[in-house]
Amino acid sequence: MTDGADGEAETGGKVYLAGSGPGDPEYLTVKARRLLREADVVMHDKLPGPDIISLVPEDNRVDVGKRAHGERTSQEAINLAMVEHAREGKTVVRLKGGDPTVFARGGEEMAHLAANGVPFEVIPGVTSAIAGPGVAGIPVTHRDHASSVTVVTGHEDPTKAESAVDWEALAATDGTIVVLMGVTRLPLYTEALMDAGMDPETPVAMVERATWPDQQVATGTLESIVDARDEAGISPPALTIIGDVAGIRENVLDTLEPDR
Repeated sequence: MTDGADGEAETGGKVYLAGSGPGDPEYLTVKARRLLREADVVMHDKLPGPDIISLVPEDNRVDVGKRAHGERTSQEAINLAMVEHAREGKTVVRLKGGDPTVFARGGEEMAHLAANGVPFEVIPGVTSAIAGPGVAGIPVTHRDHASSVTVVTGHEDPTKAESAVDWEALAATDGTIVVLMGVTRLPLYTEALMDAGMDPETPVAMVERATWPDQQVATGTLESIVDARDEAGISPPALTIIGDVAGIRENVLDTLEPDR
């Protein structure tokens, strides 16, 4: 890699942008597990669970998680710290939940590292967008039900004019929609989909803390899922699966036995 945009030369350090998977430490890749033990610094989010963080020597851990209505480490501070540690010649793991490139700001961090001449490598992780539905007995694609899957963020307000999520276009597709980080705004985007013409009886499921010991699932329809969410007490982190595939769970429950 060439000198950084600010003129600083590349040093012996390196940053690994790694995904920790959906939560269960057994979903860690072999490479990610090795790097957590070998790195000089592990800058971790709040989503990787304590069993994963415990793989890192205590003196090497740096918590840079963002907590709703609580302590937050700014993205700017995270970017600066990664560059600083690498220029000191350290091996740095930037550990994120799921996959580092799926709604995890991995792209922004790659751009910042490249602009500053810092060598980096992406270590893919198992994304909850696929694993979460799967462990709950819901395939995101199915030959008889869905030939496509769209992953969107639920952090946006679908009623705002500048929203980057085209809920009207999604309502017209026959594929599966997986919404990440969309617990609070569930009433907004389910209503947006129905207003756009999606059948109110479309099956919907929500999976909270997928692969964790306290995983729970709520099911319903586009019209009833808000009540189902409230009755089950679903809270973040959770994901929402919208589409015919969400109805498959009911047919496999008798034999679905997660190893947790």
